[in-house]
Amino acid sequence: MKFQFRLAYYLFGLFLGGVFVMWFLKAKADDKGVQFCYLPNCRVLKDLRSKSLEIDSVAQQALNAKWVTLEDIKMSLQHGDVDFGKSNEPYKKGKIYVIEGKTSKNEDITITMVNYTNKVLLEKIEKK
Repeated sequence: MKFQFRLAYYLFGLFLGGVFVMWFLKAKADDKGVQFCYLPNCRVLKDLRSKSLEIDSVAQQALNAKWVTLEDIKMSLQHGDVDFGKSNEPYKKGKIYVIEGKTSKNEDITITMVNYTNKVLLEKIEKK
């Protein structure tokens, strides 16, 4: 058998095996409630969600104004985008992260958070 046919069979088998393994591991992860985050955006948001949340007075004023809710913040931490150009810089003994998300009324918001080792500080919330 020629080399090109052996290579084609090998790559086809590798592809089918990879699809099977990903399908099997995804089903297993869904059963146990595990989420795999490999991309930087997903990893940062998962880290921010896993820590206790403290709210700064500036952010509390925005929450009291009722144009944004804590549920909007949680949804932005689930589905938002981290602006890495403005994020991951040392700030007040932690690292600052800027997250772009949406409210329940589909308005764009920008959330600034400081990530410490054991907590996350919600510093400010702005409309775009």
